[in-house]
Amino acid sequence: MNKPFANIGQTIKFILRRDRIRIPVWVLSIAIFTILIALMLPNLYTSSMEREIMAETMKNPAIIVMLGPGYGLDNYTDGAMMAHFMLVFTALATGIMGIMLTVRHTREDEEEGRIEMIRSLPVGALSPLTATIIMITIVNIVLTVIVGLGLYSLGFESMDLEGSFLYGASIGVIGIYFAALTGLFAQLSTNSRSTLGYSFTFLIAAYIVRGIGDIEYEILSLISPLGLILRTEVYVSNNWWPVFATLGQSILLFALSLYLNSIRDLGAGFIPARPGRKYASSLLSSPLGLSIRLQRTSIIAWTVGMYVLGVSYGSILGDLEGFLDTSGVLLKMLPESADYSITERFITMLMTILSILGSIPVLLYVLKLKSEEKKARTAHLLARAVSKNSLIGSYTLIGLVAAPITQLMSVLGLWSAAIFVMDNLVSMDILFKSALAHLPAMWIMVGLAVLLIGYLPNLTGLSWLYLGYSFFVVYMGEMLQLPDWMSNLSPFGHIPQIPMEEFSLVKMLVLIAITAILIVAGFVGYNTRDLEG
Repeated sequence: MNKPFANIGQTIKFILRRDRIRIPVWVLSIAIFTILIALMLPNLYTSSMEREIMAETMKNPAIIVMLGPGYGLDNYTDGAMMAHFMLVFTALATGIMGIMLTVRHTREDEEEGRIEMIRSLPVGALSPLTATIIMITIVNIVLTVIVGLGLYSLGFESMDLEGSFLYGASIGVIGIYFAALTGLFAQLSTNSRSTLGYSFTFLIAAYIVRGIGDIEYEILSLISPLGLILRTEVYVSNNWWPVFATLGQSILLFALSLYLNSIRDLGAGFIPARPGRKYASSLLSSPLGLSIRLQRTSIIAWTVGMYVLGVSYGSILGDLEGFLDTSGVLLKMLPESADYSITERFITMLMTILSILGSIPVLLYVLKLKSEEKKARTAHLLARAVSKNSLIGSYTLIGLVAAPITQLMSVLGLWSAAIFVMDNLVSMDILFKSALAHLPAMWIMVGLAVLLIGYLPNLTGLSWLYLGYSFFVVYMGEMLQLPDWMSNLSPFGHIPQIPMEEFSLVKMLVLIAITAILIVAGFVGYNTRDLEG
């Protein structure tokens, strides 16, 4: 095929057809979450005093590292506050969307042989990559319009039409940027796992560099795409130049990826794969060892990430008491108790949130089995002297053991940051007891994932929906005055709020028993059903 872009339109249609559910879920999730937060903020900070206190809080270096530099603080309007709170996080979400969609339709399709099949048809050599980037660009344009119109439709005086569309364009261009960057990494690496690793490493590095730059050296923030996009100062200055600068960088990255794609062989990469050992290590002689090896990078990354997350929360504890004491709305989000300080009550809620967030990697480790089965890799193992119980048991064990490890790392991170910002430290013993008390709830998430793998492997996404529900009822339950039965539907609703409540061994044993029942049932289902593929 001499025409490198032949039938690119048909390729785009094919990609959209494959992702007809995935794309709307991404777009609507980001848009709805953004609009809901914007809708809630005016009700959270109603008085000028609360806004002034929040503006002062935004000058805290720890907050700047997390959210970026504050602007419009002299007149902290709903729009400025919303953009300051949410822009960097929604930009991260669109960046993740760009990475996931690009890997799916470039290196993963090439690794699975789909690109080779497509190129056997009258399709140009550069059409798959180009169609992917065009498709993701269209998706981000749609996201820009939905978010822009959605924010403007709220009717808040400080959220004008230009600022609303600038907000949408800011997150949309980040999605395009990371799609183009991932397209470049797809040419450099030899497999989808490496492409994902490089892309997410860059995303994390961009966030860290932005944080350092916003505190010390602004030039670092301008180098980072996340730092650059914050210079739009949405709803205050409404600067468009960072959007166009980021878009220009995206075009250059896309052009470079196209060039590299045109000169490399199909299936190859410019970064050579590290040669493996001549003989496998003893660790790989068992399903458990193989499971750990497959997820080694993810396990290390999430372990470090939970520590960093703990540090991030711990760094804000120093100014917490004075701020929350003047915010009646935020106080409603905390559990009520006259015998404990606001900080202790906040940490009670914080440990639950950290436990729910820590359940994300735990679920990922267990659900990796479903991913391996979908790629027809488990069939090769089961064709040998490997039982189904040992296979599903290895992933289950990793999830069960990972729960206390993530809890330990988040507590250590929280404590190490709190040492420097708090005058009266919360007892380390309390933090550990609270973290350990949440383990049975995290293990129930493991049991649910195993049960779904055993009986409904195509509906394992329900475990993520249930985790999201748990986060909602725990985080917003007190403020929205949700009925107790909604909280009781989540395992995290049955965890004692240490130190305000006594540790209940009976409740913990019941939750552990439920976990055991779910896991055993999942094992039975996995042994009786046929493999996919």
